[in-house]
Amino acid sequence: MESNMDPEHHVMIEESSPKSFQIDPRRARFPYCIVWSPLPVISWLIPFIGHVGICREDGVILDFAGPNFVCVDNFTFGAATRYLQISKEKCSFLPCKSDYNEDQNQEDEFGRDVLTWDEALRKSTQEFQHHHYNLFTCNCHSFVANNLNRLGFQSGGWNMVNLAILFLLEGRWLNKAAILRSVLPFVIVFPLGLILGGSTFLAIWASLTFLLVGWFFLGTYCFPNAIQL
Repeated sequence: MESNMDPEHHVMIEESSPKSFQIDPRRARFPYCIVWSPLPVISWLIPFIGHVGICREDGVILDFAGPNFVCVDNFTFGAATRYLQISKEKCSFLPCKSDYNEDQNQEDEFGRDVLTWDEALRKSTQEFQHHHYNLFTCNCHSFVANNLNRLGFQSGGWNMVNLAILFLLEGRWLNKAAILRSVLPFVIVFPLGLILGGSTFLAIWASLTFLLVGWFFLGTYCFPNAIQL
């Protein structure tokens, strides 16, 4: 099992050619990206909720997939359908190429280590390999938010809610087939539910959506200790 292996030598280290630093959906390579895929059942009812992961410099996807387990190069719920590439210039904890020395540890003005992209992801991977997975308090969004905070992306402060909003507004679809795979189940299930269940189905759907979305807002901003990042 991946979580039992030394992430220092297996999870993050991979030789790559310059070509591997280009986005290549056929090989599931998304360098410096956050990626998204729909979840079974949940996304059929609430299509803007899905599973997220973050990618290494060589494009390999990492995602928090279960208790004490970060999945590597095998996105848990199938191929990514959306992605958002992160600008390294907006990551305050990444050194500039001109003054970065691989043989010397650096610190920023607050005394924090200055990391490379992969080093930051490695540290988050090591941390989440000791976390218990919970849909409501510690999930794939927690893992990605932890990475973005460690990278200092847009000065940090990332959580489940603002990460989901960022991706909803700025994430890009891979192609038309990806849109169909993500949206079509909802287009089928929701009208079918209305036909068979009428107002009862609509009330259940609205309550589920309100409770799920409401919990993440409430837990994130009112009970921050309940949400792990």
